[in-house]
Amino acid sequence: MSYNIQTGIETSYYRHYVTRGWRHFLPHADRQSNLQRIAQIISEFDIVGLQEVDGGSFRSGYVNQAQFLAQHAQFPFWYSQTNRNLGKFAQHSNGLLSKLRPVEIREHKLPGMIPGRGALVMKFGGPEASLTVILLHLALGRRTRLRQLDYVSEVINSTEHCVVMGDFNCLSRSREFELLRERTDLAEPMHDLHTFPSWRPQQNIDHILVSPTLRVEAAQVVDYPLSDHLPITMEVVLPEQLKLVP
Repeated sequence: MSYNIQTGIETSYYRHYVTRGWRHFLPHADRQSNLQRIAQIISEFDIVGLQEVDGGSFRSGYVNQAQFLAQHAQFPFWYSQTNRNLGKFAQHSNGLLSKLRPVEIREHKLPGMIPGRGALVMKFGGPEASLTVILLHLALGRRTRLRQLDYVSEVINSTEHCVVMGDFNCLSRSREFELLRERTDLAEPMHDLHTFPSWRPQQNIDHILVSPTLRVEAAQVVDYPLSDHLPITMEVVLPEQLKLVP
């Protein structure tokens, strides 16, 4: 599953960006109950990539949201990558939660004029065969996204079995995905999985892509409108030689 949780802020209309915009900077009582509800839905999955989580600042009540969700959804392994650290005011982060034991975790700072975007990489398996999961939250500007995907392509091409997921901030039929297909062997993204805005999804800007060595059994968007994004999920069958440790 990949889910942009908007730091636990529930958004149901465009006007909420104005009327509830202050919740991006200040604590609010509903945030914890929303996180509890998010924990319920993500608990069904083996690996969950989260975007727009707070790493533990004033606005979240000094709660590391990736850790909170891992504990309440019973994920024994988790990692939080803070890409834009505003100290006690905000810690903009990605989070990877897993029920499988990773053998390696790496952080990458993505290129851009304005710092604050990152890729989080988890590796599973062993020396004979391994699975690499890459979590992204790309920039808003196309030129920067192209640079970021050009950088990520090198990471993708260094592994045989790969899952790439996250908030790409671009549609599946875009120049950015043309670049990704040119530079890597990732399967073409699915074009009808609309995740944004959550209350009337019309754009597919959240994606999960896989290497051709992985077989996709199912993929869907879950109608769980707590954030301004809906979560996207994929069921993947791994090659027999790829053994992951719970």
